[in-house]
Amino acid sequence: MNTPILELTNISKQYRLGYVGTGTMSDDLRRWWYRVRGKEDPYLKIGEENDRTQIGKSEYVWALRDINLQVQQGEVLGIIGANGAGKSTLLKILSRVTGPTTGTITARGRIASLLEVGTGFHGELTGRENIFLNGAILGMTKREIQSKFDEIVDFAGCQRYIDTPVKRYSSGMYVRLAFAVAAHLEPEILIVDEVLAVGDAEFQKKAIGKMKDISSGQGRTVLFVSHNMAAVKSICHRCVVLQHGKVVLEGNTNTAIQQYLSGFKKAANHRIWKPEEIKHEEFELKEAYIKGIGKQLEDAVEITEPLELCISLVNKTANNRIDTTLHFKDGNGDKIFMISSNNVETIPQDGKIVYRCEIPGNFFNNGTFSMDLYIVKDRKKSIYTELDILEFTLVNEAVELGKYMGEEPGALRPVFQWKINNG
Repeated sequence: MNTPILELTNISKQYRLGYVGTGTMSDDLRRWWYRVRGKEDPYLKIGEENDRTQIGKSEYVWALRDINLQVQQGEVLGIIGANGAGKSTLLKILSRVTGPTTGTITARGRIASLLEVGTGFHGELTGRENIFLNGAILGMTKREIQSKFDEIVDFAGCQRYIDTPVKRYSSGMYVRLAFAVAAHLEPEILIVDEVLAVGDAEFQKKAIGKMKDISSGQGRTVLFVSHNMAAVKSICHRCVVLQHGKVVLEGNTNTAIQQYLSGFKKAANHRIWKPEEIKHEEFELKEAYIKGIGKQLEDAVEITEPLELCISLVNKTANNRIDTTLHFKDGNGDKIFMISSNNVETIPQDGKIVYRCEIPGNFFNNGTFSMDLYIVKDRKKSIYTELDILEFTLVNEAVELGKYMGEEPGALRPVFQWKINNG
């Protein structure tokens, strides 16, 4: 097995809220006495999970807890999670901005970091001077930096301002130059935080292309943090999901993104939805469900089997038409298609209405899907929205030899009729 270029072993980071040190001389002396005797710091035994949504009782909090990772040379590793999950803390530890409370890190190569706007730059120095300063920090010789200088400036697109102090740059120009320096001065490990979101669309496209190139073409390693799931999916070979300072999933990028997004869904893994108090002056929602035809709600559904979708509501008006529109989303949260009941010619204009729709088999690919519901009045005005009302998973059991050729791309796999003409 190849030796990983980066190894993290039992990395944890603890903070004391509002204080530096223990806060008292007696506690400081106790900590010192334990340390000189080679014993574990007694204050590491206490502390709470870093959950921002809960009121804590302890003054200590674990920003990271027992992180174990191995990253191979040439790999692009995505690190995703909600705000406060510990992503930036982890990258700061890897960049040696701060040290871990416990654990060890083994890096077999130089690390370049782009953690926030202005990382490693001095505002009073010009763009030219900062390029040479950053190169020197990375251990590059002056000749090596000069050989890359024109390429860096061209990539950043700041030729006109290269001899201007960077404190006068816009945030976008700042990031363009900082990323160009980090990417072109050939560190073995490149760490990129959400900072790329500051750049415009054209620069983000260039930056993502560059990260792909330096990993696949040049064999360098990239650690990439972003809330842009499309960018993560396009460049990352593997992902880890952080939650409250812990790794909750490590593996396939698509699976990791689905795990991350499922944390924001109201009805994860629910095929039936019964609203409690969703009443509107013009309608009342009763129930929605989706399941395999002839199956129970909890039964697994194979991709070749048809699905039944049902939505029950009450139209409280006598003169208005009430329809349902559903936007289907894949596991990454991207909308893939929509359906609507507005093509039904005749419906009762008041009273209970049950909309039913059959989705044929061999339409969806295997994976997890969810739906957003829109209630539409008179076929033209949306009067109510409910996101992620249902979620369902389809499986592919065609694994026998000759039937399965690997995972098929995309969210849909419709089977169309083909014809052949001889001669």
